[in-house]
Amino acid sequence: MAQDILVYCEQNNGAFRKAGLEALRKASEVAAQLGGTAIAVVIGSGASAIAAKTGEYGAAKALVIENDALKNFSISAYGAALAAAAKKVSPAAIFLPATTQGKDLGGALGALLEAGIAADCTAIKVEGGKLIVTKPIYAGKAYATVQFECSPAILSLRPNVFPAGGPDAGKTAAIEKMDVAVTARETVKEVVATGGGKKELTEADVIVSGGRGMKGPENYGMLEELAALLNAAVGASRSAVDAGWRPHSDQVGQTGKTVSPKLYIACGISGAIQHLAGMRTSKCIVAINKDKDAPIFQIADYGIVGDLFEVVPALTTELKKVL
Repeated sequence: MAQDILVYCEQNNGAFRKAGLEALRKASEVAAQLGGTAIAVVIGSGASAIAAKTGEYGAAKALVIENDALKNFSISAYGAALAAAAKKVSPAAIFLPATTQGKDLGGALGALLEAGIAADCTAIKVEGGKLIVTKPIYAGKAYATVQFECSPAILSLRPNVFPAGGPDAGKTAAIEKMDVAVTARETVKEVVATGGGKKELTEADVIVSGGRGMKGPENYGMLEELAALLNAAVGASRSAVDAGWRPHSDQVGQTGKTVSPKLYIACGISGAIQHLAGMRTSKCIVAINKDKDAPIFQIADYGIVGDLFEVVPALTTELKKVL
């Protein structure tokens, strides 16, 4: 019996989130091993216009759910819509991106479908026709290997861990519209966009982060300059955010965002365990700190012991020459 995988493809204003496409691509690979297909679910305004594009990332079919109650994201309405899609398809598993929305929906689906959920997965494989997943526990200090005892298995996938790859031009998914009567228990009256077009931390390939060693908000300009040069996002430690130097949306760590970029540059960040929990899966970590005993050096691939106010400008100058 074929075992399909249902994938929530998060979209905003007619554009798919990168993390959702990553989940879809991985689902198509896993579904093929299970003898099934990946089925995308696209919810909200503009879903019909972009749903066929899910075929470029491995979806065989896309379920489209649109109505007035789904114009803006709400956990009750979107959770009910996704649960309805799951009951229609009866998938072996449901994949979601571990974004803010995906994390909310994972918990809701677990309750609505009475199913188990593995959150923030960093590895997925198939053994004996069953899914085996790896997920961090204890704030990232250890990893657990998990097998599901019930169906569907619900997984949220950490962004930037599973590559989406490029689109397969010309491939489209078959479109099927679903009429789902949902009533949100809460009302979203307004969505206020912030960030001014800044790169989303969880989807950035390169992140330049600053901590208490930055000494004040006025000094983040040097990190912004370096980030612009590297097409990177700018992050911050909790201490910098608590001091009011950066907005909470920039916070990386256990109580902030979990990131897995190709390159993470930590400037003036000592490396408290709460911060490491949010970035230790980065592919390459560069630490700049004047304290040679700072914990960040224990996980760094490259470490520079020195004054960041000398090192960062010098690094920026040299990078300008080669880039």
